Amino acid sequence: MDASVDEILAGKYPAKDHAKRVAARIQELGHGQSGIVYLEAQKTRMIEDNDEAMPFRQRRNFFYLSGCPLPDSYLTYDIERDELTLYIPPIDSDSVIWSGLPLSADEALKLYDVDAVRSTADVNASLAHYCSAKGGKKVFAIPDQVAENITFLPFQETDFNVLRQAVEECRVVKDSYEIALLRRANEISAKAHTAVFKAAGSAQNERELEAVFIATCMTHGCREQSYHPIFAAGTSAATLHYQKNDEDFVDRATGAKKLNLLVDAGGEYRNYCADITRVVPLSGKFSPESRQIYDIVLEMQTSSLAMIKSGVAWEDVHSNAHRVAIRGLLGLGILRGTEQELFDKGISVAFFPHGLGHYLGMDTHDTGGNPNYEDKDPKFRYLRLRGNLALGGVVTVEPGIYFCQFIIKPYLNSSDLSKYIDAGVLERYWNVGGVRIEDNVVVTDGGYDNLTTTPKLPEEIEKLVQGK
Repeated sequence: MDASVDEILAGKYPAKDHAKRVAARIQELGHGQSGIVYLEAQKTRMIEDNDEAMPFRQRRNFFYLSGCPLPDSYLTYDIERDELTLYIPPIDSDSVIWSGLPLSADEALKLYDVDAVRSTADVNASLAHYCSAKGGKKVFAIPDQVAENITFLPFQETDFNVLRQAVEECRVVKDSYEIALLRRANEISAKAHTAVFKAAGSAQNERELEAVFIATCMTHGCREQSYHPIFAAGTSAATLHYQKNDEDFVDRATGAKKLNLLVDAGGEYRNYCADITRVVPLSGKFSPESRQIYDIVLEMQTSSLAMIKSGVAWEDVHSNAHRVAIRGLLGLGILRGTEQELFDKGISVAFFPHGLGHYLGMDTHDTGGNPNYEDKDPKFRYLRLRGNLALGGVVTVEPGIYFCQFIIKPYLNSSDLSKYIDAGVLERYWNVGGVRIEDNVVVTDGGYDNLTTTPKLPEEIEKLVQGK
């Protein structure tokens, strides 16, 4: 029987295993069997013209090899000796009265999966000791992430090229601890999305429901958000990364209530992200046009999920989503022509302009995706993930259909492309705005494990909005 999330997370974050993986990858890339991996935490930065610190976000590559959320820290990993050392700030008596006692070295050693904990005052001396003990080793570091007071002069060689690549490639494949963190982020985010569904019927403004989401996340352990949440009502849902989150649900010009609210939001749990999108009918019932589009997008996602397993080319999954969209829009009469011709001409890009998904982990758009934003084919230009799916990778699956004037009008005004879109039928769908459905899944040998439990069947969402 698999261990529960709580059982897994009761242990230490597996920093030492991560360090070993990174060292092995450095060796595979041809950079020797020994050396020192050196990483720094994010520094405390002060707000300009203010005596308070800016909001802190730990450097992800540092956390991957330390599990330590403390600012102003350092780490070294001696590859040959297999020794991982964490350096944390010492006690500053002037700050204790304001911030309390910091973590001690003994406490840190119990918390983090490292071999030793020392003071940040010891970093340079420790680096010099590594060199003298072995006659001068190579040090691996990341460019522009080395403090001015740190010296690598005792080392025979400094490599600023391979470490970032090695860490970011290793981060693609998640271990059981990381998957547990991502599952917990999804569990909490599901509670928050459900709370939004239940509050949507009585809310008057986007920011009210954003507040519900964030409050629920914080209550259950996600103090931070994975990214700035998107709460886009009505036609604002056609803006992919809408940021305002302050519009009323009643249209000021017409006095009519907007049809839907697109919610793209996820809590961050101990530096690991959820990234979930749902659409809510503000009246408690999807309009006929909204339901038609929702059903197409749900089929795009269901069909995409059925293709997922390790080794599958993500471009093929993405292409399949476009074909499902084309068939659906043909069925509604919005598109005209044959499926193949519409696919080859890229007409579906007018309604589905973004990629099907991306890797997910400590970053929402996590490492290892290898996008190609210079791709001449508009269907693939904004695809953040290219190539074959990695076993143990975590990917978002987020198809969508949008009715954005800015994107669609050029197609309607084109002498070559306008014949493929029925402007008269399209007129009925502008107020739908946009529909996107997004889940987070672990890639397995034979398929996938969906971490996202947020309701997505339209009937379920309607019942929650109606209070049933």
